[in-house]
Amino acid sequence: MSVSGRTFPTLNPATGDTICEVQEADKEDVDKAVAAAKAAMQLDSAWRKMEPPRRGRLLHKLANLVERDRKLLATLESLDTGKPFLQAFFTDLEGSIKTLHYYGGWADKIHGKSLPVDETFVCLTRHEPIGICGAIIPWNFPLLMLMWKLAPALSCGNTVVIKPAEQTPLTALHIGSLIKEAGFPAGVVNIVPGFGSTAGAAIASHEGIDKVAFTGSTEVGQLIKEAAAKSNLKRVTLELGGKNPCIVFADCDLQLAVEEIQKGAFYNQGQCCTAASRVFVQDRIYEEFVRRSIENAKKIVIGDPLDPQTTHGPQIDQQQFEKIIDLIESGKKEGAKLEYGGGAVGEKSLFIQPTIFSDVKDSMRIAKEEIFGPVLCIFSFKSKQEVIERANNSQYGLVSAVFTTSMDRALSVSGALETGTVWINCYNAMHVQTPFGGYKMSGNGRELGEYALAEYSEVKTVTFKMNDSM
Repeated sequence: MSVSGRTFPTLNPATGDTICEVQEADKEDVDKAVAAAKAAMQLDSAWRKMEPPRRGRLLHKLANLVERDRKLLATLESLDTGKPFLQAFFTDLEGSIKTLHYYGGWADKIHGKSLPVDETFVCLTRHEPIGICGAIIPWNFPLLMLMWKLAPALSCGNTVVIKPAEQTPLTALHIGSLIKEAGFPAGVVNIVPGFGSTAGAAIASHEGIDKVAFTGSTEVGQLIKEAAAKSNLKRVTLELGGKNPCIVFADCDLQLAVEEIQKGAFYNQGQCCTAASRVFVQDRIYEEFVRRSIENAKKIVIGDPLDPQTTHGPQIDQQQFEKIIDLIESGKKEGAKLEYGGGAVGEKSLFIQPTIFSDVKDSMRIAKEEIFGPVLCIFSFKSKQEVIERANNSQYGLVSAVFTTSMDRALSVSGALETGTVWINCYNAMHVQTPFGGYKMSGNGRELGEYALAEYSEVKTVTFKMNDSM
């Protein structure tokens, strides 16, 4: 129960119906969560004294409970986000389970080093938990992004205060019950569903929180970093927006490029920070690429997210729907050629057709702004040098892709692209072992892989002065 007793509805974007009412957390609730997390981090607490292998076993047990409730969690995720059930079941749940198991395996392998100095000193380093970690979760992959933050934080021995997105709180709340069932000590994980302007802002500015991790828009990321700096200089990791370039060279496997790029452009209704939103196609194959892209888009099935045949659901809410439609209209007005889609499906729904524009120019709004919707923008280029310069001409630097059969070209172009991830002849190839994060205004820090452990631990140097009595 929230301190205020207020609730808010969570809606099914496919129907507009209210799924249920959720307790609304505010600053007072965040204060209570931080107090519980602080108590669980005391030196004599059960969590702080717990041996690392046992922490790992708790994470493995939580993974097994998520596996047990996989169908339920995928259904909740589909109802709350509008994403197709099968995508939630095979991608979001699979990734969540793997993430928990992966960091469960790391719990007893996080250690420091012995450092050579001179014969009168012995120096060693310890990797210690940061303390209380705040996690602010987005609405596009609410369960998976929760695990990307929760699992490494717990593996390193931290306690956590989590704010799920107000649009999609349901899977986080169910995970809370599984955390209790798994046997984590009280106060180690605290979930505060609420709004960004209240609960989220309280986490970002809280003096008792030692680190905050956020996935979402660049604009909100800037506010969080400012609040963190003005409060206690808490550590911040940010995974933010993207305007991701894909470069298709004339020597590529053309059909492979079309299919992979459309996965990137239209997956999760285009509501991905990794969306393939700027596709540069070499002039010699440009017309054929556009033609095949249209043919491929016609195979997409729009419908009820719980129907196993559906591959394309609704946008998350009315605000996002209107933003996407506005950008589509701007593309038409600025002279891009609408090749396919471009409108809503039905008069009162949040469904938008997969949309393809050709003849897109770098100066257009759809070429510069993150759309976060099912819109594929296709550009033409002539030379490698030209396309690298254009691809890098963005405030963002999250991911990119290169399609070519030349290994030399793949390596040289991937080295020149200013993005945290480069995919060669594939798209959205995500693995829990590989770090993920962006350059420039796409964020700071890395999630996943061994690299994420550094974001949730402090390094302490301990130096011994040697003498005859030691």
